[in-house]
Amino acid sequence: MKTGLTLFSLAALAALVGVSIWATQHVGIAAALRDLVDHPTAAFNPWFVATLFDTYFAFLWFWLWVAYRETNWALRGLWLLLICGLGNIAMALYMLLALWRLPAGGGARELLLGPRAA
Repeated sequence: MKTGLTLFSLAALAALVGVSIWATQHVGIAAALRDLVDHPTAAFNPWFVATLFDTYFAFLWFWLWVAYRETNWALRGLWLLLICGLGNIAMALYMLLALWRLPAGGGARELLLGPRAA
């Protein structure tokens, strides 16, 4: 389980960073945001709005798991900012850290519940 999740998280992280670099080479994030401000009607495409809602609710669902696992409010807040700002890149990093901290022989229960499983 740990090896499979680690490989998946590494692959997701590599793909997300790679596609972010590729997109930035075509249109910088500042230019994309400027275009969104200059052409606000493009942002009001119903599917664009639905996708944003879907994405950020997914981020919040994942963060609820992070908030359950983490016992420190500062870390919970930091991970909320990272997840909302970096999205799946931060989520892949969190999973890799959780897997790295998983005790030897730890399974799904320990991964999902974190320190509370002990």
